[in-house]
Amino acid sequence: MLSKINAFFQSLGAQENSQAHEISLEIACSVLLCEVMLADGQLDSAEQQKLNDIISSQFQLTPAEVTEIVKHALVLCENATDFYQFTSKINQHYSLEQRIKMLTLLWQVAYADGELASIEEHIIRKIADLLHLRHSEYIETKLNIQAKINTAK
Repeated sequence: MLSKINAFFQSLGAQENSQAHEISLEIACSVLLCEVMLADGQLDSAEQQKLNDIISSQFQLTPAEVTEIVKHALVLCENATDFYQFTSKINQHYSLEQRIKMLTLLWQVAYADGELASIEEHIIRKIADLLHLRHSEYIETKLNIQAKINTAK
């Protein structure tokens, strides 16, 4: 009985390790964007479109590739217990400016439906902390997006 339980936990560990190695930079960024999109519990078409546009432009992908990445990212969102596995990938490969740009993209998704839910703001705050960004950078990116939205009206 104990050997079966041990084998079960080893198989879980092997699955987690193989998933961690499969996570590309595109997937890591997409998962974080999806987390913000799904945070308020409403799958809004404006947020989905913004997510697709961001992924397509940031990584120069075709619509079919974007669809595949979003599909994969949504599965990872459902099974993820934290953001660390995704933010650590970004921290390894992105400069400070690129991480700030990532934060800006998160705000764009959050505001795509015209309103900011408190849970979206909370998730972006957690991600900003994991991306080792200062509070001032968090606030500045938020204010910049709000200003763009206000001038677009």
